[in-house]
Amino acid sequence: MNIPTGKIESNEFYIGVAFKRANESARLIRLKTSGSRLQKSQMVETIKLETIKETLSDFLEKIQRAFPNYRELSPFYQELIKCYFDVGDFRKSLAAMMWASEKINEFYKMYKHKIVKCTQLQKINQFRTEFYGRASSTMRQINKNLQLLEEARKILNDFPVVKKMNTVCIAGFPNVGKTTLLSKLTKSKPEIASYSFTTKRLNIGYSNDIQFIDTPGTLNRFEKMNTIERQAVLAMRYVADKIIYIFDLTEIYPIEDQLKLLDVVKEFKKPVIIYLSKTDILDDYKEFAKKHNAVTTIEELKQILSS
Repeated sequence: MNIPTGKIESNEFYIGVAFKRANESARLIRLKTSGSRLQKSQMVETIKLETIKETLSDFLEKIQRAFPNYRELSPFYQELIKCYFDVGDFRKSLAAMMWASEKINEFYKMYKHKIVKCTQLQKINQFRTEFYGRASSTMRQINKNLQLLEEARKILNDFPVVKKMNTVCIAGFPNVGKTTLLSKLTKSKPEIASYSFTTKRLNIGYSNDIQFIDTPGTLNRFEKMNTIERQAVLAMRYVADKIIYIFDLTEIYPIEDQLKLLDVVKEFKKPVIIYLSKTDILDDYKEFAKKHNAVTTIEELKQILSS
């Protein structure tokens, strides 16, 4: 997914850069241009206009190209974007970049023609000033769009990188061992803390052509979830081929609640593997494991996943 790497600046920044480059270009042209005073003025002012047009168009087109085409994104990323900002506003802001570029190019052609045909020095300066004003006004009109796209850029840069490959999501209540299991199944070394709800993002690891995603949260109603929990739901809904559901019998969470959450996970209509964590500190877990057809060892789990 394309994401702009550099900060998207304000309209004043881009105008400032364009005007500075125009003055630098004009200074070089003055040293090389011969002819009458009128001819020199025409040459210098058209170069200024062209430099401003090229600079602003380059900035705007790069911004537009740097963002992903929403329609070409996978359903996972389309739905993820909807969780953070209005898609209509996002697309309008991208379109505004091209509108501004085309508008400035239109002004350039108009005022270049006027300057080339002009026979009065004072008028040439007037046309240049008018072009500067109209180019600046156009950039001011899209400043809110630039601000929106900068916010979108920051958000998109925080999105998890989920690949199109065989994917297994790891689900369960907070602190039941999801992140620990991820580290055992893969070479990933995610942060693991001893307090609840430690996962602040989707932790992702890889092993034997399988992508594992550690999904946080307790899967309450979607509209009440925080953004990371929503990522987890969307990963299971759109990306997962299988789901490992972890049970913890050490009474951190009531078994009834864990069973209810399992029912929610099954609603995604994906194959679910039940895994029983922390069996090394449990005295009696075999009856529960048998009743729910639960896997109790990493070796057995790996074998099931590879089959």
